[in-house]
Parts: sequence; structure tokens; C-alpha cells
Amino acid sequence: MSGTPRRIGTEERRARLGARHRLAPARRAATAEEAADAVVGLHATDAATVFLSAGARLSTPSVAEVERALYADVTLVRLLCMRRTMFVVSTGLAPVVDASTARAIATKERATLIKHLTDWNSPLDAQWLAEAERATLAALAARGEATGSELSADVPALRERITVFPGKSYETVQGIATRVLRCLAADGRIRRSRPRGAWTSSQFRWVLAEPLPPLPAREAKAELARRWLASYGPATETDLKWWTGWTLGETRTALAAAGAEEVVLDEGAGVVLPGDAGPAQETEPWAALLPGLDPTAMGWRNRDWFLPDEHRKVLFDSAGNAGPTVWWNGEVVGGWAQRPDGEIVWRLLTDRGREAAAAVEHEAARLSDWTAPARITPRFRTPLERELSS
Repeated sequence: MSGTPRRIGTEERRARLGARHRLAPARRAATAEEAADAVVGLHATDAATVFLSAGARLSTPSVAEVERALYADVTLVRLLCMRRTMFVVSTGLAPVVDASTARAIATKERATLIKHLTDWNSPLDAQWLAEAERATLAALAARGEATGSELSADVPALRERITVFPGKSYETVQGIATRVLRCLAADGRIRRSRPRGAWTSSQFRWVLAEPLPPLPAREAKAELARRWLASYGPATETDLKWWTGWTLGETRTALAAAGAEEVVLDEGAGVVLPGDAGPAQETEPWAALLPGLDPTAMGWRNRDWFLPDEHRKVLFDSAGNAGPTVWWNGEVVGGWAQRPDGEIVWRLLTDRGREAAAAVEHEAARLSDWTAPARITPRFRTPLERELSS
């Protein structure tokens, strides 16, 4: 890049979020696929997060719209990918995510399981695993759809139990079925279908999966870096390295292939897509109630520019997982929770005036309207969420 890199300050970075992350009312998405693509993918470790993150970005949020994309049209798919985390991504982007991150993770998952079977002196081995997988796929093909328990009833190998961490103080005996299904899912040979129970449930049924078209890993990494910068730029190479789980060398190679240009951020050197260093698009003032693990809260390694340091201990857990957050114009200003009776409650930790408070109240009512009568408890609970929900 020639010349002096442009400086992009905190306020300008915040201003980009309303349009790019589909959080400003006029920029909201029409479909769940558009909502997911706006942030590359939706975190899916907690089943409810997918619905809540999509709903915050939809002009007309509903459980039915997200279920359509996940289970009827299957235009959103779950992948174990960036940072060995479960994401939901659109089928158009899935081959890129698969080749850039998920393939390597699937290979490591399988190698780790086989190593554990050896290290734990299990009678099971790689050949046993291959045979168990073949039997599981055959049973699933015969049923069409099945829970893990139903597959275990059909496949004797899935009923095997092994001693994990033998000789350690935390030695225990566990069933092998979950580990086998995890390997099959990571390989993209099976996928999660509708859960048992409500949309907030994590007890999924399994179905056979269509293979994703293969892409060269180097090209896929460059494309993923480009898509991430389009949503999260400007940012730092450290942010992208953390978000993807790549090595520093992989990150720098991908950014170079994506044509990333230098900018100057308050925290130091940053990068943007070619031609993306200009002023942010104007949006109307906006508020958002985002769920735990929402991609906007989890999109960067460094969060100082949108998260006041004094709010971290009450809004994030000790491992750095975001709880439910309240946003105003690109800044985290509070947190929210749902009480046992279903009421959505929130607390502003930063006073941004009457307009902000009124907008937050409106978003809380909007959230309550489309999620009722569900009860939402984040998987990773934070101090403020626990306090508000009690």
C-alpha cells in the first residue's frame, strides 16, 4: 500500500457495525441466510444463540424463519470450524469454511480419538472406529433420522464403554457413542437435524449429510479472510488469527492473498479490504439485545474499542465467553436476561441518555414478542445474567 495508512478511530469502527452486522433497523436482513452471512457465521455452541443472533438481525424475526433455513431448506448448516467451535454458516459459504478450517479440525479430532484409545489402553482401535462408523452410517441410512440413543440401540459398537484418563484422580468410565458421532459430524458425513423438544434444546437428531464440494485450502483461507474483513474490518491480524484458530503464518498468508491494506487503529496496526478504508456508511441510531456468544461480541480478540473494561467481569465469563449484552450504536452499554416467568429484563451499565434507554426498551419488547413462551438460559452464564434472571 502506498502513502500513509489512514487512521480509523473507535467511533468510526463502531459506526460500521450497524450496517455490516445488520443491527441498525433499516439494515436488517430479510432471511436467516442473510443474517448469518452478515457476520460470516452464527455461533452454535448454544442452540438458542443461533435463533437469537439471527432474530436480532432480521426485519421480521421468528423461530419459523430460522427453522426453515436449518431444517426445511437446509440452507444453513452447522460446522465444527473456527477455533474448534460450532458455527452455523450458509451453504454458499460452507465449502470455504470447510476447506479453510473444518478439514484440519476433523483430521485432528479423529487422530486425537485414536491416540486416546491407545493411550488409555482401550481394546478399541482405528480399525474398530472405521467399522463402528460404517455400521452407524448404515443404521442412519435405514432410519433416515435418529437420535444418538436410537443409533446406539441399532449399533452394538456404539454401546461400548471405555475408561478415560486411567490412573488419574479423575478417571471415569464413559460411553463411546458421542465421540464416534462427533468424528462423523466433523467429517461432514452426518449433520444435526431438528432437536428433540423446543428450538432451545441441544438434544439433536442426526441425518446423513451431503458432502461439500472440495476447495484448495490456500484459496479457501484467502476467501475466508476476505469475508471476515468485509464483516469485521478494520481489525488486526491478531484478531483474525484468534478468530480462525490459524497460525500466525497462515493468517499473514491469507491476508496477503486477500489483498488486505494497512490502516492505523487506536490499538496499533490494522488491516482492511482493498478500498475499504473510507468513511463508514451512515445509519440511524440503533440498539440491540444480543445473546451470549453472539458473533458481534465474539468477533475480535481485542474488544477494548466496544467493551468498556469495567464491564468485562460482569458481562463475560472467566474464559472470555460473552454473556447476553445490550448495545447502543456499536458500544456495549449493559446486559440482559430472562426471568423464570419469561420477562426480559436488562440493566444499562453506561448511561447514554433517554433515546438509548427507549430504544433498548423497544428491542426488549421486540425480543419478548417473538421468543415467547420459550425460556432462555445461556450455556455460559455470567455474573450480571445470573443476577438479573434470579
